[in-house]
Amino acid sequence: MRAAWLLASFLLADGAIAIDSERLEDPVLQQRYEQLTHELRCLTCQNETIADSNATLAAELRRELREMMKAGKTDAEIRAFLTERYGDFVLYLPPVTPRTWLLWAAPALLLLGGVAVAALVVRRRARTARADPAALEEEPENL
Repeated sequence: MRAAWLLASFLLADGAIAIDSERLEDPVLQQRYEQLTHELRCLTCQNETIADSNATLAAELRRELREMMKAGKTDAEIRAFLTERYGDFVLYLPPVTPRTWLLWAAPALLLLGGVAVAALVVRRRARTARADPAALEEEPENL
């Protein structure tokens, strides 16, 4: 029991649990709010959404988000305002634009590069095996 209390106090003191006690009165607005907080990046933490972060800036963004939603702003208007203010980095999934093509294409390019390197290694080993089968059985000296 004591270990559970220590763990709970550590998690609360460490800031691992984001606390957002203010809720919107309209359940539809509350659902939109929760969805948007998971789409926006904490600019301080950089690898957490504002829903998951306890940083002061994340709390301010959540407060500002609630105010904009109460004022009747749409999700698109809110995203446009925040990206104008903070740049595309505030979006957890940045849009595909000419500036971000490399970011979106990097995983596929790395995969293709890995396949190409693997194909070259296999082709060289096959060529070596055909030329001198005994060369593959020898242990490398510089391991």
